[in-house]
This record gives sequence, structure tokens and C-alpha cells, in this order.
Amino acid sequence: MNIYLTLGVAVVVILVAAALTGIVLSRRLARRSASLRRIMDVADQLEADLKSCRARLQQAHAVMSLNPDLPAASEQEASHAVDAGLRALLLQRIWIRDRAPTASQSELDAAIQSMDQTREKLLPLLQALGQAQSELDSAMREHIRQDSSS
Repeated sequence: MNIYLTLGVAVVVILVAAALTGIVLSRRLARRSASLRRIMDVADQLEADLKSCRARLQQAHAVMSLNPDLPAASEQEASHAVDAGLRALLLQRIWIRDRAPTASQSELDAAIQSMDQTREKLLPLLQALGQAQSELDSAMREHIRQDSSS
């Protein structure tokens, strides 16, 4: 009878250990899956931000090129900066494609954190660019009004 009790306890311990291991593995897989989705989402958001920045810069340059009284912007420098950001993002996407499936959770977390930090730095610049665009548009409307009333 004692051997059956020992075997029964051993089976229960093994079943509990297997269940706990299954729960831990399931949570790890869920976290990893969420991280992979997040890294792709952040990359997409960053790409959209950079493309929006490029479009706004081109629009600002187009408006400023219509009026020789406005200071010339360094469109080429700004364009190079955005292009550099897009190239860096392309390298990040290549890393995601090639390494993310086998990367450790800490590597995934670091990649997400890096892209999040880049977006955090870029968003205020996009807001400032939007504000500058609005002010430029207002200045151009005012300039056109003054020219038409003269």
C-alpha cells in the first residue's frame, strides 16, 4: 500500500510540474508573439512617420520656392536626414526578417525599445514641422493678399 501512495504522489507531482511548465511555456510564447507583432507595428509606424516627414518637407520647400522673399530651406539636408532614417529602418526590417524569429526575448525587447525611442524623438519634430507648415501657409496667404491688394 505504501508503494502505491508513493507512486500516486509521484504521478501528481509530475502532472503538476508538467502543467506548470506548460503554463510557463505558453506565457513565453504569448509574450514572444506579442513582441513580434509589436516590433512590426512599430516599424510600420516609424516608416509612416518618416514618409509623412518627407512629404511635409517637400510641401514646405514647394511653398518656399514660390516666394523668393522667404529664406531658402536646406531641403537637401532635410531630405538626406529622412532618407538616412528610412535606410536605418530598412536595416531594422532586414534584422526583423532574418533574426527576429530566432532572437531572444531580450533582443526583441531591445529592438522595440530602440524603435520606440526613435519615434519619441521624431514625433515632436513632426509636430513642429506641422506647426511651421501652418505658419508658412499663413504667411504665404498674407503675402498673396498683400500682392493682390497692391
